[in-house]
Amino acid sequence: MLTYEECLEMSDLTSDDISAIAEHEHMDPMIAVALGHYLITHDGEQRIQRFILDDIERAKRCGDRNKQALLYGALRHFVANHPQHASSTRLQ
Repeated sequence: MLTYEECLEMSDLTSDDISAIAEHEHMDPMIAVALGHYLITHDGEQRIQRFILDDIERAKRCGDRNKQALLYGALRHFVANHPQHASSTRLQ
């Protein structure tokens, strides 16, 4: 049986990316790894980026500045590692 860490390594995503997917889609992180890997391998990078942006907006509405900072960091890292598919987004 594969561990979460092994699956994460194979997904080409970070734990922050997976956390954003899991939070946005209200799913277990292990399932989010599978969804994230599927999206990465099937031109779904813009969808993952949208998940992260949605989570940032939710954190703003809740006034959670720490979560906003964490998610902005995840978004910067994601865009840096998947620039060919990232939609144009102004990163603050």
